[in-house]
Amino acid sequence: MQMDSASSGTGAFGRRMMLGGTIGLALAAAGASAGRAWGDTPFHEDPFALGVASGDPWPDGVVLWTRLAPQPLAPDGAGGMPPYAVDVQWEIARDERFRSVVRRGRTRAVPELAHSVHVEVSGLQPGRHYYYRFRAGGVHSPVGRTRTAPPPHSRPKELGFAFVSCQAWFEGFYTAYRHLAEEDVDLVLHLGDYIYENPIDAMGGVRNVPVAAELRPEPMNLAQYRNRHALHRFDPDLIAAHRAHPFAVVWDDHEVEDNWARDRSKVDTEPDQDPAVFRERAAAAFQAYYEHLPLRLPNRPNGFRTRMYRSLRYGRMATFHILDTRLFRDDQPCGDGSRTGCADRLTPGRTILGPEQEQWLYRGLGRSDATWNMISQQIPVTQVDTDPGPGQTFVMDFWDGYVDARQRLFKEITDRSVNNPVVLTGDMHRHLAADLKRDFDDPESPTLGVEFVGSSISTSKDGMDLDPSGARLLAANEHIKFTNFQRGYVRCALTRETCRADFRVLPYVTTPGAPVSTRTSFVTEAGRPGIQQA
Repeated sequence: MQMDSASSGTGAFGRRMMLGGTIGLALAAAGASAGRAWGDTPFHEDPFALGVASGDPWPDGVVLWTRLAPQPLAPDGAGGMPPYAVDVQWEIARDERFRSVVRRGRTRAVPELAHSVHVEVSGLQPGRHYYYRFRAGGVHSPVGRTRTAPPPHSRPKELGFAFVSCQAWFEGFYTAYRHLAEEDVDLVLHLGDYIYENPIDAMGGVRNVPVAAELRPEPMNLAQYRNRHALHRFDPDLIAAHRAHPFAVVWDDHEVEDNWARDRSKVDTEPDQDPAVFRERAAAAFQAYYEHLPLRLPNRPNGFRTRMYRSLRYGRMATFHILDTRLFRDDQPCGDGSRTGCADRLTPGRTILGPEQEQWLYRGLGRSDATWNMISQQIPVTQVDTDPGPGQTFVMDFWDGYVDARQRLFKEITDRSVNNPVVLTGDMHRHLAADLKRDFDDPESPTLGVEFVGSSISTSKDGMDLDPSGARLLAANEHIKFTNFQRGYVRCALTRETCRADFRVLPYVTTPGAPVSTRTSFVTEAGRPGIQQA
């Protein structure tokens, strides 16, 4: 698919928008057409300014997404839309010019869901590309490209995917997404921190774009979360990546609040210290998350209740077990943070997934006939000692704060003879590759699988190749083989014999236009757990 060539420079942002509710918000880089075709009341501004997306591919279909928002950052969170439903038509074709349309239909975008649309298309052919678009109010949407999963029992020769996380809008440009849009991958996994809830300064951090006063505070209600999502989504590079590839998304902490756990806020002076108040806040965040991403109906929240964990099968090549490590976890031990000598982290029965999700995962791992079992989740499973001295210091928010949960997982992997487990992780704002050991304190302990951690898209700004914290991690953890503190993403290639991870990096993100390169690559072989440098 030929993608547009616009880039996300400061000048481009200055020409396209001011970040408030009073300006025209047509996004030329999204490629929308103003040609009148279908619909009722015409729009005077581009209703598809937030682009289009597809997600959660199955062999016979995908979910298609858009949100009608001619003024995405209107202060009331309504996106400049009226308080009534609007008809939306959609179609999906084999070709980019829609000469061979295979499915089409009509749906309604309703104000209760911020006029977002989630169309679950079925009846498609497995393992092939399709093109899709929407029409509303006489306006065509941009054209998106997606790809269905291969047949359930097929044995594909190869599978390409990438995984990403952590995209603080105010800490860097999304240049990584522009490069990712051009990669040849079948799927993109987003492993959390799609938005950041932190307060924003008047000039949008490094982007140096005026931000309206009502968009700056930390979000607490639905309108504010909708606007925080729209702010992060309203970016041509992110729009391009969603147009180019299907995504499978899952949240981490910043979609609600830093380091939240079940119905517990982090300790601060905000009113959500009361769990009942926090549940109301989280429910608003959950709804806004669903409204802005290509998720299926089972993932639609019902207040504070929702189920985000699920699996995607890619023939007998891979099963992606997508986990939620936030909503069902016990509170972080010893007051959270980094701790030395925290006995509570060793307490038997502590859980990071909750009993129901744990059993779901174990059953899925045990039943899987895939060559590769990709455990896609948010925070490091591997032991991460941050003290290179004789003592040990651990981050309580990681699986290190839930040691018994990790040991239960490792026992199930061993007892069920799980094929080639590979953990895919975000959160750390750094690239990292590690062996998963049955006993991390014994270098001779058996290796059960591997973990690849992907750096952030923009969070933590430019970074560097090997920062002091990374050097300490390598010194303190023999099973960690590599780390890098630049921004980027991980591109993976699966065959029946190997899983290869290319750690893609950008030299800077605080200004636009950075090139991308592969810092290093690691391979793990089927039937031989452990990583080797490619």
